[in-house]
Amino acid sequence: MDIRIGDRLSMKKGHPCGSRDWLVLRVGMDFRMRCCGCGHEIMAPRSKIEKNIKAVYREEDASC
Repeated sequence: MDIRIGDRLSMKKGHPCGSRDWLVLRVGMDFRMRCCGCGHEIMAPRSKIEKNIKAVYREEDASC
């Protein structure tokens, strides 16, 4: 799956704050992402993130 820095990911499950959108900050074996609702940052394995993605929004329309 082609995920780039600056993409906004809409996930199947929501964050406890209520937001489903995450901003990608780092890509590799792990993703570093920031919640667009509360600003919480996480680092999670690529395999776990890729199977939970619902939609990908590119840089042009990916502001949080």
